[in-house]
Amino acid sequence: MNGYFSSYLVVVVLFGLGLAIVAGGLLVNRLLRPHRPTPEKLLTYECGVDPVGEGWAQSQVRYYVFTYLYVVFAVDAVFLFPWATVFSAPGFGVTTLVEMFVFLVFIAIGILYAWRKRVLTWT
Repeated sequence: MNGYFSSYLVVVVLFGLGLAIVAGGLLVNRLLRPHRPTPEKLLTYECGVDPVGEGWAQSQVRYYVFTYLYVVFAVDAVFLFPWATVFSAPGFGVTTLVEMFVFLVFIAIGILYAWRKRVLTWT
C-alpha cells in the first residue's frame, strides 16, 4: 500500500487500538463491578441531599448576568494573549493595534452597559 493513503493507515490503526482499549476497559468494569440496585441507590439526589418537594426551582436573573460578564472577561483574556504575541511580529503592529482597540471598545461598551443597568452591584 504505497501511495497517498498509506500514511493514514497508521492513524486508523491507532484509532482502532484506542477504541479497543476503551471498550475493553468498559467491558472489564462491567464484568467486575457489583450490581445490587436498591430503592435507596435508585433515588435521585443532588449533592448528597435527598430531594424534597418538586424538581422545579427558580433562580434570579442576575446570576445569569454575572455569567455573561464572566464570559466577556474570559473572551477578552483569550484574545489578549495571541494579540500580544502577534503584536511584536514585523508588519503586524499597527493592524493588530487597531483591531485590538476595536475589540476593547466593544468590551468597554458591554461593561458600561452593565454598569449603567447597575448589574455590577451585589446588593
